[in-house]
Amino acid sequence: VQLQASGGGLVQAGDSLRLSCAASGSIFNIDFMGWYRQTPGKQRELVARITSAGSTNYADSVKGRCIISRDNAKKAVVLQMNNLKPEDTAVYFCTVRDFRGNGYWGPGTQVTVSS
Repeated sequence: VQLQASGGGLVQAGDSLRLSCAASGSIFNIDFMGWYRQTPGKQRELVARITSAGSTNYADSVKGRCIISRDNAKKAVVLQMNNLKPEDTAVYFCTVRDFRGNGYWGPGTQVTVSS
């Protein structure tokens, strides 16, 4: 199973970014899909996740600024991030988990927000 993410980059505060991630390989019946982020010296933290039923969870720090969505047919998840802040700077990781509890991570994509 491979996860391929795209959409990271360098932006200014107040800008928007759209992170996309697609799973390929032998993964079926995906339960959770989501995005985490990590900065040097800190633990990886949840940004947003979405279940197969469409229920969503967001970190308090991004509520109202981010929207997560998924395309089950394409095994893809998208994170739309608006009004980005310098504190959003991190490496963002896509993750999926199937109903058997098998979890997979993407390689990470850098998001840098300048003030």
